[in-house]
Amino acid sequence: MLVVLTEEQVLSPRQVCQGCLFADRSGLPRWQQGRLSCACVAERVVGNCTTQGHKASPSSHLPQHFRCQMGFQLAEIH
Repeated sequence: MLVVLTEEQVLSPRQVCQGCLFADRSGLPRWQQGRLSCACVAERVVGNCTTQGHKASPSSHLPQHFRCQMGFQLAEIH
């Protein structure tokens, strides 16, 4: 499941993306061939370590992070 992260909230993409020109017809982020086409993988800081979009190991339970073209932070959580 994809979520939009703000400093204070976790939002549904439907709440944020429905007015975006990059969204699909249903107002959701565009997934094409298993990739998010309206965003790029974002660098994230975990403790003192920086990861650059690498998939988190199963034991760390860290979600994949993206930055959309409109500047929002997204996370794919399971």
